[in-house]
Amino acid sequence: MRALVEQDIRTSFVNCSKGEAKRLAVPRDLDQRPWHDLDFLGWRDPGAADRGYVVTDHGGHLTGVALRFQPARSSYFQRSMCALCLTTHPRGGVSLMTARRAGAAGREGNSVGLYMCTDLACSLYLRGKKVPGNGTRFEESLTLEEQIARTLARLSAFVAKVTA
Repeated sequence: MRALVEQDIRTSFVNCSKGEAKRLAVPRDLDQRPWHDLDFLGWRDPGAADRGYVVTDHGGHLTGVALRFQPARSSYFQRSMCALCLTTHPRGGVSLMTARRAGAAGREGNSVGLYMCTDLACSLYLRGKKVPGNGTRFEESLTLEEQIARTLARLSAFVAKVTA
């Protein structure tokens, strides 16, 4: 993913108003992000414990999705798995991310959800740049490129549901 600037990010959101996009907390460290290792930009809102954001290329267009989340309910010893990158995490490391649908459906309260890494760092887990605390990445026969393609396909399917 190419380096993004704040204005590109704010105008990319499809499931919130222009005012909400203007007020959302864009990361201040955009120039320090490891862009060559990121397949999408994901971050949590530091001012709101239950909000996160994802910006990705969807259908040739930069598309941002505002998320709300709740950590997955697992017992102390259970692990949860991210549906995007297939990384397992201990309690609290995976959350059900819900996104209000775009347009009229979203205004009517409709949403879609997917279990994702709570820190939205799937790209870094795939590449081994970040290790889940007491969690694991299963050894796969797929190449890194194939794992990245699978992750992006699953993210794209989620974004398609948001925009449908």
